[in-house]
Amino acid sequence: MSNIEELERRITAALDRIGKHIEDLGDGSAGEADPEEISRLRAALDEEKLVSAQLEERNKKLREKYEDARDTLQGELETQRMATAKLDMEMQRMRAANDQLRSSNAALRAANEKGVGEPHLINKAMLAELEGLRAEHAVEKAEAAAIAETIGLALNGELPQPEEAS
Repeated sequence: MSNIEELERRITAALDRIGKHIEDLGDGSAGEADPEEISRLRAALDEEKLVSAQLEERNKKLREKYEDARDTLQGELETQRMATAKLDMEMQRMRAANDQLRSSNAALRAANEKGVGEPHLINKAMLAELEGLRAEHAVEKAEAAAIAETIGLALNGELPQPEEAS
């Protein structure tokens, strides 16, 4: 990009110099001007204007391509962020369910050590285990969705390819 801008700057400077020379020749301040020289300078000026216009158009297309790629990548990044956030939420839920399960099981063990089997502790432990299984299933589902999304992007060629080292 900076190379194009440097070329553009140089062409603009050359156009300015050529334009000044033509003005000088047109004013008659340069004395007797050679018509062939004027014709050659005008041709060079036209050629430089054409090159400058081509470079500006190329620069415009490159900027548009860059903007499109950036917008696409931002969309993909947002999709990945949402998938990661959902996965994190499900992981937190699973951790909470597992903590509750450990607590219920500890209470159940303590009741069994005393020889007092309390049905509400057994029910509480079973509910905690069910919640843990549901949370584990939700985590696996979120992981599968994230993997499927990434595979879909790869199959559609929308994943950025790593640049090869030279």
